[in-house]
Amino acid sequence: MISVQQASKKVNGRSVLENLSFELEPGRIHGIIGPNGVGKSTLLQLLSGVSKPTQGEVSLAGVNLSNYSRKALARRLAVLQQGGLPPAGFTVRQVVEMGRFPYQNWFGDEREDHSALIDFALETMGLTALSSRSLDQLSGGERQRVALAKVIVQEPEVILLDEPTTYLDIGYQVQLLDTVRQWQKERSLTVVAVLHDLNLASLYCDRILVLHKGGIAALGAPSEVLSADLIREVYQTEASIVKHPLTGTPQILLQPKLQEADLLIKVT
Repeated sequence: MISVQQASKKVNGRSVLENLSFELEPGRIHGIIGPNGVGKSTLLQLLSGVSKPTQGEVSLAGVNLSNYSRKALARRLAVLQQGGLPPAGFTVRQVVEMGRFPYQNWFGDEREDHSALIDFALETMGLTALSSRSLDQLSGGERQRVALAKVIVQEPEVILLDEPTTYLDIGYQVQLLDTVRQWQKERSLTVVAVLHDLNLASLYCDRILVLHKGGIAALGAPSEVLSADLIREVYQTEASIVKHPLTGTPQILLQPKLQEADLLIKVT
């Protein structure tokens, strides 16, 4: 579905990504993880077509992203990104309706009425009661849910999520990722998500790509990728890996550097 071939990217003259080559299998959830500043969001920009690689190629369904028109690409690929919502002055429903832009004519009209789809997206994300509220009256978590509802009505084949759980409490983090997983399975979507929480990445992603020092440190299933050695190398911290009691996926337990006195206090 998405192919990256020998892609590199420089930002302000600094090399951020170097000679990346990989394939993202269709119908799977792919996680991108790595330390801050390693280029995760930059890679997502390359995958979305927002930014072009300094060298190399990124293609979707065998076609270079640069060869798609804006609307043609938006009918196949949607992006949920931080700060991607319009400025204040729009209601929640109006913002969600903007997800239909790729299917509208020059007059902003569609041949068919998609109000039922809008209602479904609002209900799915728990926004029905907020549909008439102005965007500037929402919390960060509510705005994030609006952004995902907007992606839902776009009906893409590929969804790119840039830190989708930002601003969400743990309950809404699980709800959002459960929604993405269910929607992905029902429609055989390809999902790519930049995630900071490695345990969430392990729970929800079929495959994980680890970025480190401008390159790919690992790529594979969570059970193949997440290890104490990798955490030590990439994140410079110690961790123990255990299996989730329900899913069997690896979960990471961080190991704080406790002094002997601290350990004695905890034991007693």
